[in-house]
Amino acid sequence: MKQLLVCIAMGIAIALSSCSTSKTSLTYFEDIKDSQSGELTASNCDYQVKIEADDELFITVTSIIPEATAIYNLPLANPAEMLNLTTVTQPQQQTFIVDKNGYISFPILGNVLVKGLTTQQVKEKLTQLISEDVEDPVVRVELINFRVNVLGEVKVPGAINIHRERFSVIDAIAAAGDLTEYGERHNVLLIREEDGKITYHRLNLNESSVLTSPYFYLKQNDAIYVEPNKIRKENSKYNQNNSFKISVTSTIVSACSVIASLVIALVAR
Repeated sequence: MKQLLVCIAMGIAIALSSCSTSKTSLTYFEDIKDSQSGELTASNCDYQVKIEADDELFITVTSIIPEATAIYNLPLANPAEMLNLTTVTQPQQQTFIVDKNGYISFPILGNVLVKGLTTQQVKEKLTQLISEDVEDPVVRVELINFRVNVLGEVKVPGAINIHRERFSVIDAIAAAGDLTEYGERHNVLLIREEDGKITYHRLNLNESSVLTSPYFYLKQNDAIYVEPNKIRKENSKYNQNNSFKISVTSTIVSACSVIASLVIALVAR
């Protein structure tokens, strides 16, 4: 009897041990959870989004005299306006696609190199070029195809369209509805295309150091993958095994039913 109780106790201990190893910490920034206030060293990384090939830019040019900058806002509404630019008082909304060499084809200015620049730098560059012919031009530049993908153990996985140029991993997770309780917060994978190469980086959301990581702020077309924890994986295996067993059992039952029907028919004859 004593030996039986010892075996039962050992079995319970092993079961509890196995359960504890599969637990996932749901706490973000665990290392500072007991701290009331503090300061983190900021990253020296430049988080500003740089323009790449295939990016889409929204650009308009205005000035005190609208007619002076109308020609920079082609294409105009119709061919007749091209013959009479003085009738144009509002800039036309248009976008420019950055070609594979990093250029946009801009009215009057021709090909302008924008790859590797921020939208602010493109604005300054166009303002300088247009200022040679127009007094005090006002240039507006926006990146309108900034998008990231969030996959895995989040509540709303999918693509996120971003309307600002400073967007972090935390912003992306919040936009995806937060991680589920099955998401591994210490092993979030960031996939990024840089200079024609696919790179990946691991982020630990349980540690506050992620806030100062050079990969904390995202770039266009980044992908974030949240890995499922052991509980989710085991549940998935269990469900798959059960589905397979049910399928096999159903097939066997059907086969037995057919055989039984044939036997009964033969006996009846």
